[in-house]
Amino acid sequence: MLMPKRVKYRKQQRGTVRGMTKGGSLVHSGDWGLKAMESSWITAQQIEACRLSMVRTLKRTGNIWINIFPDKPVTSKGIGTRQGKGKGDVEGWVAVVKKGRVMFEIGGVDEATAKRALEYAASKLPIRTKIVQRYEIGGEL
Repeated sequence: MLMPKRVKYRKQQRGTVRGMTKGGSLVHSGDWGLKAMESSWITAQQIEACRLSMVRTLKRTGNIWINIFPDKPVTSKGIGTRQGKGKGDVEGWVAVVKKGRVMFEIGGVDEATAKRALEYAASKLPIRTKIVQRYEIGGEL
């Protein structure tokens, strides 16, 4: 699973996931990308499931870029534990994905294969997504 090697603070507050992404809204490494149409937390397990589905679809051809990383710890208190006595233990890691973010990119394969791989990856995610193509300056979309 993806998780940071070290963090400055073990636990974080939840925060809010509102608004559009500040950067990372264009496909820049590959030819095709999977863009988030909603804001949400994406867990490390969901990212790994997407990666595995894309790798199996591509069959060791082409390239895959993962543009998100789960660097936010999520805590929870155990079932049957009374309130108080501090914050719960870290249960997992999530990536904060805002609307408009390109999460995954694929390059080096034909259009049909790339779209099929990205559709499989999108089926593993809890948010609505859109398959986008790399935008070439001076060319057509």
